[in-house]
Order: sequence, then C-alpha cells, then structure tokens
Amino acid sequence: MAWNDPQWGKKNEGPPDLDELWRRFTSKLKSLLGSKNSPGGGSGQNGNGVGAAGLGIVAAIIVAVWLASGFYIVDAGERGVVLRFGKFIETTMPGPNWHLPWPIESVQVVNIEQVRTVEIGYRNNVKSKMLKESLMLTDDENIVDIQFAVQYTLKNPEDYLFYNRSPDDAVRQVAESVISEIVGKSKMDYVLYEGRADVAAHAAKQIQTALDRYKTGISISQVTMQNAQPPQQVQGAFDDAVKAGQDRERLKSEGQAYANDVIPRARGMASRLAEEAAGYEQSVIANAEGDASRFKQILVEYNKAPAVTRERMYQDMMQQILSNTTKVLMDSSKGGNNLLYLPLDKLMNMSGQGAAPPPPVMLDSSPPKPSTATSPPQDDRSRDTFRSRDREDRP
Repeated sequence: MAWNDPQWGKKNEGPPDLDELWRRFTSKLKSLLGSKNSPGGGSGQNGNGVGAAGLGIVAAIIVAVWLASGFYIVDAGERGVVLRFGKFIETTMPGPNWHLPWPIESVQVVNIEQVRTVEIGYRNNVKSKMLKESLMLTDDENIVDIQFAVQYTLKNPEDYLFYNRSPDDAVRQVAESVISEIVGKSKMDYVLYEGRADVAAHAAKQIQTALDRYKTGISISQVTMQNAQPPQQVQGAFDDAVKAGQDRERLKSEGQAYANDVIPRARGMASRLAEEAAGYEQSVIANAEGDASRFKQILVEYNKAPAVTRERMYQDMMQQILSNTTKVLMDSSKGGNNLLYLPLDKLMNMSGQGAAPPPPVMLDSSPPKPSTATSPPQDDRSRDTFRSRDREDRP
C-alpha cells in the first residue's frame, strides 16, 4: 500500500501487510526487467529464471554499493583510524583509502594539526573567572588569582582515542594540578612579576611529562599566562605595597647612582692627594739636600773669608726680605726720633711709568713739644735727609 493511497490510515484498518509489499516490489522489478507471464502459464519456468537473474543483479548492485561505501578520503593534517568490530587495526595517511564497509570495519578521522585550547581559571573571556580553578596558594602563604590557557595538538591519534575516556578533561586537570604545584613552591612576587615566563615554561614541561605518562597522545604547544593578580578583596592594599616596593627600588637606584658618582671622584681625589704628597716629599727632600749642599759650600767660603762672607749673607738676606716688602721705615738719625718712610710699591710703579718718584716722607716719632719751643732749623733736617740718602747709596 502506497503512502498516497486513499485507503491508508482509515479507521479499523491495521498496518500494511509486508508480504503484499514484497510482492508488489518484485512485480515492479520484473516489469522493469521485461519479464511477462503468458496467460496459459506456459512460460512460468522462463519467468522464474528471469526473476532469479533480476534478483541476482539487484543483489550484485547492493553488494557493489556496500563495497563502495568503504571508500573514504583523509585530508592533509588528518589521520584515519580503522577499527574492525571496534578493535584498532591501522592508521591511514592522507589521501583516498578503503576499508571493509560497516558493520565489519569503521574509520574515525582525527585532525592532528588542529591547535586545541583548554582554558583554566576562566571561560572564553578573562573577565569570566572561575574562582574555583584560578585561586591558588603561594609558598609565602598568599593567594593569587591566575588565569592561563594550554594549547596542544595530537601526536598519536590511537592513544588519544583509546587510552583515555576524555583526553581534553585530562589536559585540564593535569594543567591545573601542575600550576598549583609550581605556584605553591614559589613566592608571590615571583609568580606575579619576574617569574611569569618561567612559571609558564616549567608548567609546559611538567604537563607534557604527565600526559606522556598517561598515554594521552597529546603534544603541548604552549602555556600562556593570561592574567596573574592578587584577589580583588586585597587589590588596594597590594597596590600600596607594590608602590612602596617600587619607591624602595627607585631610592636604591638613586643611592647607587650617587655612590657611583661620588666614589670614583673621591678615589681620584685621594690618588691625586697621594701623588701630591709624594711630590711634596720629594721636593722637601731635594730642597733639604740642596740647602745642605749650599751650606757646605758657604761654609768652605766662610772659612776662607769670614767677614766678607758674613756681609754678603747679610745683604742677600736683606734683599730677600725687602723684595717682599712694600713699605720701609728707616731711622734717619742716630740720636733723633725721626723715621724715613719709603713707599717702595709706589716708587716702583712710578719708575716703571716714567714719572718722577714722590719725595720720602719724614715721620716724627718724638713726643709733642710745647708751642713755645722753636723748631730745629731747616738746614739740619735737610742734612739728615741727605745723610740717609748717602747711607742708602752705599754698597
């Protein structure tokens, strides 16, 4: 009975007869193959032969279609895992392949180059935190909030399919366990700042070791630390502590820079003073040796002519003293109290300029006399002045 038969679905009518359906199917098949029954039934034997041949052809077509269903194509980057009654037989490479059709054999195509990602501590977005996975305890008894992702590919499709019921969940559990172990053995500052790259590298190695031990057939590509921070409840206090630490490091750097500037200069100054002291020592020794040698030479000459040598030494000493003196006071008379003032500096400046030197000034050091006393004659003063000049002109 066809689906569009108007008698289909009427009340008080049972399901279609399977024998009737088979007869109709065979009759249509015979009509297609060109078999006709004679009215007298004389050709029944021929009809049965043709019907058997038709059934054979149909069976051959069905077998051909069934065998053709075993062809399959494996793309690049994939592997085909062939199973015979559920048991692993072989792994096929990319390209066209064939296996015994179902239900004898089946094939599972696995992409081994696809990069799979497992997120721990969050889902799809860092803001969507999973605190049960992300909160971990450090070695210094601080809590850190860590989100990271594990990327992996397949290196052995047989192990991936048959040795573990859920390899992806195994990756998540192993990664969470390894990260918790590494964080538990590290300080908080190391995990949050300078050691983030090291934590990820060590985690990748340990995760790979554990997965190989479990025969998951997975190869870890990379472990990426998405976020690492203290819990939200203590974020403010932690920021203050971080700023204090940064200020400490800044002050230490400034002090080190100041020390690097002052210490070399101090060492240079000390070296210069040491060299100057050594030079002064050599100079004093040389001067002392020279003075001793000169004194010995003078002693020899003094023994030859004591008076002449004494006079010469006196003149040299006076020359040395007067060369460093700008003003000279000379006693102009033996019995008087008058002093002769010679401004040597002005005399030397004016003599260098070609002007006439100023006359010497007489200073009277005697006590004041009464107004009734008569002053000494002018000629006596002039005589004393000329006498002092003559004394200066003597060799």
